[in-house]
Amino acid sequence: MSNNVGLLDRALRIGAGVLLIALAAKGIIGFWGYFGVVALLTGVVGNCPVYSLFGFSTGPRDGRRGRE
Repeated sequence: MSNNVGLLDRALRIGAGVLLIALAAKGIIGFWGYFGVVALLTGVVGNCPVYSLFGFSTGPRDGRRGRE
């Protein structure tokens, strides 16, 4: 399983996931906010199954780390 989620994408997914989970836990938004777990996990793992399905990637093109 290769990483197909870039650094900026990962940071945004982690932030959005944590925010959604916190808002759902506080009762500010409905139960659907717990879907933030999916965003959080894909951000932490660095792989998005939907990206893989469509052959999309926001990661580095040549396998090197750096500016994405």
